[in-house]
Amino acid sequence: MATVSVSNGALNVNLWRGERMCLIGMSIDPQPAVDFVGFAIAVQSPGADGFTYLRNRLTFAYPAQADVTGFRQFPTNEAPLQTFRWIHFPQNPRPGTYRYQVTAMHMDATGNLREGDKVAGDIALFDETVPGVVDIGFTRNFASSQAFVEKFPDAAARAKILPASGAQGYDFDKGAAPQGVYDWLSGKANDLLQQMLSAAADPATRLDVMAYDLNEPDFIAALETVARRGGVDRPALRILIDNSADHKDETSAESRAAVRLTAAGAMVVRHHFGHLQHNKVLILYRDGKAERAIGGSTNFSFRGLYIQANNMLLFTAPEVVDWFVQAFELAFKGLGAWNAGSFPDTWHAAANLPAGTNIRACYSPHADGSDMSLSPVAAAIDQATSSVFFAVAFLNQDTKGPVRQALDRLEGKPLFSYGIANRKNGLKLTKPDGSTGLVDFRYLADHAPEPFKSEWSGGQGITIHHKFVVTDFNLPTAKVFAGSSNLSVSGEEGNGDHLFQIGDARVATAYAIEALRMFDHLNFRTRMQATGGTEKSITLRRPPIAGEQAWFAPFYAEDSQKQRDRLLFGGST
Repeated sequence: MATVSVSNGALNVNLWRGERMCLIGMSIDPQPAVDFVGFAIAVQSPGADGFTYLRNRLTFAYPAQADVTGFRQFPTNEAPLQTFRWIHFPQNPRPGTYRYQVTAMHMDATGNLREGDKVAGDIALFDETVPGVVDIGFTRNFASSQAFVEKFPDAAARAKILPASGAQGYDFDKGAAPQGVYDWLSGKANDLLQQMLSAAADPATRLDVMAYDLNEPDFIAALETVARRGGVDRPALRILIDNSADHKDETSAESRAAVRLTAAGAMVVRHHFGHLQHNKVLILYRDGKAERAIGGSTNFSFRGLYIQANNMLLFTAPEVVDWFVQAFELAFKGLGAWNAGSFPDTWHAAANLPAGTNIRACYSPHADGSDMSLSPVAAAIDQATSSVFFAVAFLNQDTKGPVRQALDRLEGKPLFSYGIANRKNGLKLTKPDGSTGLVDFRYLADHAPEPFKSEWSGGQGITIHHKFVVTDFNLPTAKVFAGSSNLSVSGEEGNGDHLFQIGDARVATAYAIEALRMFDHLNFRTRMQATGGTEKSITLRRPPIAGEQAWFAPFYAEDSQKQRDRLLFGGST
């Protein structure tokens, strides 16, 4: 189940299942009382004796003290959340049923809080996304965040997390970094990768790999271990590694890894199709039969796993796994073999999936052009009636492609859209109201308003590396487009890539929540930068006095994007 809806009185709450997170959407209809000051949310985790209130960094007034920091947080029954949706990340995650209790909080003229309507609902979290078909994981991408600074406060230790360059990652000493930092940053995506590598420790298995950036030393070491148990006639590891301009020098991590894996007994091939070998793929075989495959946007590198926002898909559906096998066999032989057949110029559709789930995929480069792969993405964007979420890492490089043009056409349409794309000097955030902002992760290092703490910028390089589009996530027509593809004309015609179209409520909801998680995180930073550092303190708002507008009024403005936001996630389903 992707969502659970519960209501009591005027309060409606929707619980949306995400990957290791839950989106709590709330709405009060037809409109809250003027003394409404937000929501208190409590959670009862599996095995817990009772409820624990979620916490808020904001409150109505901060005690006078010499050093106000973002490390102090307030329970939401004392500092209600003044928003109509909230994403909860369980502190000590475990699979099972999570019970959420939401209470509308009101404040009287003397400043005392009282409870209003209250409702509770249950939702299962931390299970496989679509059992027997696909499990989805995201990297955390919270290196530039209050949570990261709170978890790893030592600035000197943070300087030891990343190598100075990708080439230096090959033999970088991860032991000097703060304990637990790599697991924390890499999230569920790395857990899926480790599942695959753990399975590959079985002598009955072998691996096929396609890599673009390849500098994570533990990953390379794991591949070397697999390679060493193979024979001349039956290699346990076959790997295709990109050798485009950024990776071909003999001092690059990719070239050094190729030499090392060859020496260990792997069969190694280097090429870059027309432009790039851009796939990030693992295929696990057991007793000669392909059992599972990993794809997505996550490079096997420091930035790919630990800094950037990325997604990883672990497929176990036999038909889908077989597509990866076919793609690898052709790619391993080179561009001539790739272009000789019809495989790259076909959308492959799975016929034997559970009801409510459909999957199609195509693999590039496409000799006959990119229209075949990109037009369905553009059509889904154009035909959306409820919502569009997009995170397209290199959208700025493709000004005339069908996906770029379809996203440009979103402006002014009466639906909820939210997106991000890289720009030369930062990140361009397209907000639901149609406005845009440029995000600089370094900004809060010097301009953190009370009660927030200065943040780490996460080093040099892009931070959003996702390539996905979600349309109508809450409708039966929901679609997700994701993979390694940059969704650009040049990429589809020159890069070795894969692109999936998935129709499934749980998959669409997971990607939509991931989009909200990233975009809200960035939107706050855009807002802070827009004030030019003049917003010295952020507090919760009390009930309005004569002539003032209540904090929630914009969410009830007819036909506004904030109204769409409230109704989309918190309205009655």
